[in-house]
Amino acid sequence: MFDKILIANRGEIACRVIKTARKMGIKTVAVYSDADRNALHVKMADEAVHIGPPPANQSYIVIDRIMDAIRQTGAQAVHPGYGFLSENRNFAAALEAAGVVFVGPPSPAIEAMGDKITSKKIAQEAGVSTVPGYMGLIADADEAVKISGQIGYPVMIKASAGGGGKGMRIAWNDAEAREGFQSSKNEAAASFGDDRIFIEKFVTQPRHIEIQVLADSHGNCVYLHERECSIQRRNQKVIEEAPSPFLDEATRKAMGEQACALAKAVGYTSAGTVEFIVDGNRNFYFLEMNTRLQVEHPVTELITGVDLVEQMIRVADGQPLPFKQSDLKINGWAMESRLYAEDPYRNFLPSIGRLTRYRPPVEGKTARGGIVRNDTGVFEGGEISMFYDPMIAKLCTWGPTRADAIEEMRLALDTFEVEGIGHNLPFCSAVMDHPRFATGNITTAFIAEEYEGGFTGATLDSSLLRRVAAAAAAMNRMAEIRRTRISGTMDNHTRRVGDDWVVTLQGISWPVTVKADPAGSTVVFEDGTDLRVESDWTPGQPLARLTVGGEPLVIKTAKIPMGFRMRLRGADLKVHVQSPRQKELAALMLEKAPPDTSKYLLCPMPGLIVKIAVEEGEEVQEGQALATVEAMKMENILKAERKGVVKKIKASAGASLKVDDVIMEFE
Repeated sequence: MFDKILIANRGEIACRVIKTARKMGIKTVAVYSDADRNALHVKMADEAVHIGPPPANQSYIVIDRIMDAIRQTGAQAVHPGYGFLSENRNFAAALEAAGVVFVGPPSPAIEAMGDKITSKKIAQEAGVSTVPGYMGLIADADEAVKISGQIGYPVMIKASAGGGGKGMRIAWNDAEAREGFQSSKNEAAASFGDDRIFIEKFVTQPRHIEIQVLADSHGNCVYLHERECSIQRRNQKVIEEAPSPFLDEATRKAMGEQACALAKAVGYTSAGTVEFIVDGNRNFYFLEMNTRLQVEHPVTELITGVDLVEQMIRVADGQPLPFKQSDLKINGWAMESRLYAEDPYRNFLPSIGRLTRYRPPVEGKTARGGIVRNDTGVFEGGEISMFYDPMIAKLCTWGPTRADAIEEMRLALDTFEVEGIGHNLPFCSAVMDHPRFATGNITTAFIAEEYEGGFTGATLDSSLLRRVAAAAAAMNRMAEIRRTRISGTMDNHTRRVGDDWVVTLQGISWPVTVKADPAGSTVVFEDGTDLRVESDWTPGQPLARLTVGGEPLVIKTAKIPMGFRMRLRGADLKVHVQSPRQKELAALMLEKAPPDTSKYLLCPMPGLIVKIAVEEGEEVQEGQALATVEAMKMENILKAERKGVVKKIKASAGASLKVDDVIMEFE
């Protein structure tokens, strides 16, 4: 077995590999750029080597710099993680030439299956059903438009060397095909150093289901069942689960056997994933093979009990798989929510900054008998950089059934404290509570269909609202009692905390009476019903863990005038708790209208101005491109919402802007 492994990656996957290597008694070497000097993976590893400036194309994907780090440390093997060099044949070949073991497949398999164009051709030759498309290289945007028209819209424009949703666009007409081709080409060049593009038919109403395979060098290959990855936005997965709520045993077996046959055909070893598009009749079509560990591998580990990273290392060491296909059963259900540094209220645009608070849920067994797991690469006080993917953590839960796994995820998401940046925790919570998701009736169009106008926060049902109202009333009483004990207040006046309050949230007012006792409070509503509230919360704590009506309730809490800001289940609520007289007077107060920003183009995310596409005095039409902003390897083209004239341009190409900085003003 190896004594030392270098991890040619960063963030949560580097930390994940380090954990398994440490368990196996193997020393680890981290590599880092200037931006990652204080990163968690650097702190966790036994050694760390600096490899260059922040941009990935000057550090993490420069093969010579990784090879130099290997020579400096004497690492015997390299785990590439995912992204960066994980599917780079030249990197695997360089390691082979240097006598260093690549913890992944042989370079010919990477070349055959890691390239999406080549893999499709091989799949077709092997009799695997594939999605219609053009597998040749595309010279320019004009050719892309011509090919798209021949295939028939809608089409998917993809980077051949792509992954992680980068370099992918859906086009519904010629204009979008032309624009998408150029953007995909730019993203692919920046992220992978390979700007080759191919185009395929975009299958409507699809489910994205992938099969995890594991193969050794002794001719053994097994599949570890499937993962459902249909909850996506911008072709980037957000929620994954294992197994799929859609597949039956016959389809699962057929997909698994086909995936293994494909792996064997190319001499594949190590862990890999064969991705399929599955239609409503359970017909499945080969999409691509990822010759690496997948981001969502933890859900497979939770339902099978197999440590995939450990098996990758053992296979790389020449060991046979310790199990057969018949040994791999499905145990329970697992969910994964990807926590991204992106603002769901701003169309999921990237958010950067410092994590002023980062408190994930406690990992391990829960009180309900489930499991919580959090794979992360950040820490409180750390900085989210604009140079890399916006992933902060992967929160996973396990339960005996799908409903149990979802409920565990709801509580875990509510418990997860993240402050200082925009993040998608509210959105993940909203999905978990969505009736359509609960039934498993999902497709890759779920987010586009259910949140067509963008995400504006969740609306809680009446039952949950009553529980929140009861919690707020009980918490307010505790806060009021604490205020009465502050010294130096009004002399000769004893303040009495009343029992009657009016709780207002989500546009509904609840008159309540709070009957307190040493163990908690009973909150009585106007209709005579009551809810028991018990908690160890004290005023000032940002996280309130309560039992309301006998069920657990976790709320992120902050003080506002006459109430609380409460965040749970994807909702961000202003909860006012007032005396009956205060409520009466509050109804007479004026509301301040927000400022008019309709004449300004504001920067929607922190990032770099790549291009200003118009000039001062120019008349612009609805839908016309105005400027291009780039952050976290994502290119965002800002377009005019209506006809107008550019009055003044206040930013130039190359400028770094914050959220809501003015780019241009209109007449």
